[in-house]
Amino acid sequence: MGYPRLLIGAAASGSGKTMITCGILQALVNRGLKTASFKCGPDYIDPMFHAKVIGTRSKNLDTFFAGENLTRYLFAKEAQGMDISVMEGVMGYYDGVGGTTFQAGAYDLARVTDTPAVLIVNTKGMSMSVAAIVKGFAEFVPDSKIKGVILNQMSPMLYPRIKEQVETLTGVKCYGYVPVIRDFVIESRHLGLVLPHEVEELERKLNGLAAVLEDSLDLDGLIALAESATDPAFTAPKLPSPVYGTKPRIGVAMDEAFCFYYKDNLELLQELGAELVEFSPLHDAHLPKQINGLLFGGGYPELFGRELSANCTMRREVKEAIGQGMPCLAECGGFMYLHKKMEDMEQTMHEMVGVIDGEVHQTPRLTRFGYISVTANEDCMCGPKGTGFQAHEFHYFESSACGDGFHAAKPAGKRGWDCIQNKENLMAGFPHLYYYSNPEAIAVFLKKCSDYNGIS
Repeated sequence: MGYPRLLIGAAASGSGKTMITCGILQALVNRGLKTASFKCGPDYIDPMFHAKVIGTRSKNLDTFFAGENLTRYLFAKEAQGMDISVMEGVMGYYDGVGGTTFQAGAYDLARVTDTPAVLIVNTKGMSMSVAAIVKGFAEFVPDSKIKGVILNQMSPMLYPRIKEQVETLTGVKCYGYVPVIRDFVIESRHLGLVLPHEVEELERKLNGLAAVLEDSLDLDGLIALAESATDPAFTAPKLPSPVYGTKPRIGVAMDEAFCFYYKDNLELLQELGAELVEFSPLHDAHLPKQINGLLFGGGYPELFGRELSANCTMRREVKEAIGQGMPCLAECGGFMYLHKKMEDMEQTMHEMVGVIDGEVHQTPRLTRFGYISVTANEDCMCGPKGTGFQAHEFHYFESSACGDGFHAAKPAGKRGWDCIQNKENLMAGFPHLYYYSNPEAIAVFLKKCSDYNGIS
């Protein structure tokens, strides 16, 4: 079938990887190529930006969440029928879980999916030293997958000479350079919350960036490199076959405040037989009719505290539905919304849903972040004691009622803590769960939704 692909990695964070990846994606789309993009790791923001602003088919690929075979399967599932796929790495090329492993890093993804990688090197303040960096990265492990390099912040006058030296001394092909760019810089916040009125300006910047890269990069060469990739080998996962009395209809909170969802999670719910019905806690006055389950993802409720609080009918209906037994999964921002009160970015406290008897406060730093494995300390809505998921946390807010229904353990080291509010029909906490890490547990949740009799 063919899955043309390449991975854009970098020597370190701050090398220009995200900007250059966005510019390459825009250039490929402008050429009329059917383009898929993938973000290495658990970050929601880049795939959301790629899909909403650039218009690519986009999702995450994460070897910690999914393991090797499932990662290859999920890649192929999304990349099928695409002319080219571009994966964006994370941090430095070899940086993985715990800071001392390769797992879930850019190299690990390139290795697992057998994808040729192109290294971004920020050359500011360097000339011949660039060759030493490229040689070191390319030869650090026997099969580094590094097949090319792009030199960022490189002088057009100097590039031809440095290109010759890099290729002669390292054997790694240079696919061009990126000059110092000031006109088309994309602020980091734009990769997250993109409001409708901002899209036109962002599209202008991205098209300007794409035009620069058309001149300074060997895009034809990059496409040829992607086409040299061999097909990944995988087997499709065997999913549970639950039997439902009523087709589970799940109300999914989806708007500016709640937009962090792994695409794989939503697709798995559908593959397991659920019908997803989107609604907006910000803009809709009422919950959707005839739903028998609720899903609240993460996002930016702290930016919309006043508006969420002012939507009294929605808050009341959510509280009543959960109080009457409707099954509900809530993560991070959705968890915050279910509290009695939540502080916004201006440290103003607002009334929220009130299902969780606690308050959410802003903190000056990341409270907990990174990969975790969560395991139920007791029977839960998704299964018996011991039910577990691979998960991820990243939040600047803290709750007075984090819960103790699950235990979170870091994958490297001995750190751990209890978390997640666990009730008969509710699992709500800061961890973002990856559903493919336990499809059987998600099937149990959907069965509970199907069995719920109080359909609104």
